Amino acid sequence: MNSQKHKIAAFTLSELIIVIMITVIVVGIAFSVLQLVQKQMFGIKTNFQHTTSMTLLEQSLTIDAHRSNHIQYDDLENTLHFISEIDTVSYRFDKTTVQKATDTFDVVVTDTKFYFEGVETNSNKIDAFKLTAGKEFRNAAIFIYKRNTANTFMNP
Repeated sequence: MNSQKHKIAAFTLSELIIVIMITVIVVGIAFSVLQLVQKQMFGIKTNFQHTTSMTLLEQSLTIDAHRSNHIQYDDLENTLHFISEIDTVSYRFDKTTVQKATDTFDVVVTDTKFYFEGVETNSNKIDAFKLTAGKEFRNAAIFIYKRNTANTFMNP
């Protein structure tokens, strides 16, 4: 008779199963939220990399344009040349990159337009140009211009 009076306080099997099920649901929600946060962080990282690449390309093009006396574009080689008395700097536009000597910019250029004195041109004389990036760069555009000097009009 003593054995009936000593009950051990414990949880029942159904209570333990309910606690485990609630824990599984909470952990599943936590992993789903973590996956969404990681996806957002990847998107932010990609957007930052694209923006940085565009900014670096724009800065480099601006510096080279203002240092040069002439700008020429070669359709056959898909190359933009900045010519000065000291040297010539060339940018080559590939399908996925823009290359300048040892620098590589991860920018996809989909469209190029060249201008001379405000009029779109295909000639060798260029004083401004517009590069339009690809879809992954949200079709961002870079517009670069330089001031014309007397040297621009004297040399053919």
